[in-house]
Amino acid sequence: MLAGADRVEGTLFGNGERTGNLDVVTLALNLYTHGIHPGLDFSDINGIREVYERCTRLEVPVRQPYAGELVFTAFSGSHQDAINKSWAVQQPGTPWDVLYIPIDPADIGRSYRAIIRINSQSGKGGVAYVLEHEFGYSLPKLMHKEIGKLINDYADTKGTELTDLEIHDVFRKEYLERTAPLTLQHFKTTERDSAVQCEASVTIDGHSLALVGEGNGPIDAFVRALGSTRLPKFEVLSYSEHSLGKGAEARAVSYIQIKTDGKQTLYGAGIDTNIELASIKAIVSALNRALAKR
Repeated sequence: MLAGADRVEGTLFGNGERTGNLDVVTLALNLYTHGIHPGLDFSDINGIREVYERCTRLEVPVRQPYAGELVFTAFSGSHQDAINKSWAVQQPGTPWDVLYIPIDPADIGRSYRAIIRINSQSGKGGVAYVLEHEFGYSLPKLMHKEIGKLINDYADTKGTELTDLEIHDVFRKEYLERTAPLTLQHFKTTERDSAVQCEASVTIDGHSLALVGEGNGPIDAFVRALGSTRLPKFEVLSYSEHSLGKGAEARAVSYIQIKTDGKQTLYGAGIDTNIELASIKAIVSALNRALAKR
């Protein structure tokens, strides 16, 4: 066609005989990737495929170009990472340029959700993509490897592909719902001159403790307060936070990386409508994860 052919004869998905067996869908969308509108409307490719399969009783192969169920899907970790990175710099209104994906799936009615599929061979980039685009968690870069290994181990144990909800469930149980052996019961801060003082009530292995600490901020004050307990000593290496959702009721999520006295480095996460409490919960999460690994 690009070289000047006047006419081609074909059918949907190449199922034809006297009318020609060229796959009109592939030809048209190949032209589309070159910036040439084919004059055919494939904006609802899923609907077209459904009618085709119902009327002909034939199935479109899962790897059929553009229309196949898995054609916009990446299982490979390196592919997932490349897609995630190039998608992050893709700007609205600019020419489409995402690695491994020749056209914007939305242009033909396909879903972004189908692009990343997670199994035991998937990479950290794919897991981070699902958590961000489906659930709003923008994980720190150094946390990608940690959560990626957890998801891969779970997928390997289960022996099947994981759904978005299963990935979220693993993340939630590992980072957000750990309440033992350390449980936060109460936390408040007051400013004293140029310092911040915290008062906290915690439970350690079922024993209640009242803690007081002072530092240059709520996190530092809480870390110092925990220093008076029999919990392992640790330092905070990094901290980040962002909002989950919009509006007055939006919650904040915090990610805190700690390093214990045993040289163990790992992350914790916490969610609360109060950003200060979210960060304190993230410390508790990280400590509980560290203790669980001992």
